[in-house]
Amino acid sequence: RTLEDAVGCTAGPKGLTVAISKPYGSPEITKDGYKVMKSIKPEEPLAAAIASIITQSASQCNDKVGDGTTTCSILTAKVIEEVAKAKAAGADIVSIKNGILKAKEAVLTALMSMRREVEEEEIAQVATISANGDRNIGTKIAQCVKEVGRDGVITVEESKGFKDLEVEKTDGMQFDRGYLSPYFVTNAEKMLVEFENPYIFLTEKKINVVQHILPILENVARSGRPLLIIAEDVEGEALSTLV
Repeated sequence: RTLEDAVGCTAGPKGLTVAISKPYGSPEITKDGYKVMKSIKPEEPLAAAIASIITQSASQCNDKVGDGTTTCSILTAKVIEEVAKAKAAGADIVSIKNGILKAKEAVLTALMSMRREVEEEEIAQVATISANGDRNIGTKIAQCVKEVGRDGVITVEESKGFKDLEVEKTDGMQFDRGYLSPYFVTNAEKMLVEFENPYIFLTEKKINVVQHILPILENVARSGRPLLIIAEDVEGEALSTLV
């Protein structure tokens, strides 16, 4: 109940701000329900376990959707509360579980029938609320979403100093990993690997034996074109041979 109240008060456009005390320095003032939730660490074991469940639920929501963590936390807390009431009233846990699963399917069906495409202005409104009412940030985020499309990726970086919000668009695809060895560099001045019209070998496996990709290497070598390998990892003999 403590967690539900603390997080729930931040919900919506009229949500309140919460002060989070820190061991050092001034308290942090925020309207981010997810941040508030993670700051609550009950000492009592049962309360700590419940808080952990709610935090995990909100974290999964954040990973999959990127928003809705406050609503998810409130719903999860309410489900736990109602389960406890039903158990205290004599209901067996299997029946409770089956009831939750049936209710979930009914809710999902109802939500799917009500869904619709959101407009750019609605995205701006949601982003403005998440930005503590900063309309400038909300509008810029909506523009980014429109620019990159449904399958695009938006990366947020913290600015150094008091600069205005800047938006930079990068076309193409970007991975968090780069080349495995500086010996692959083709542009020594910029320390970049730059290929033009390469073959692309994409695999989900680790490559550690060169024989596994030898036919590919031979065919590519005969073509005279470069080869870009995107894999889980390249190591051992295979990496030594490629270098």
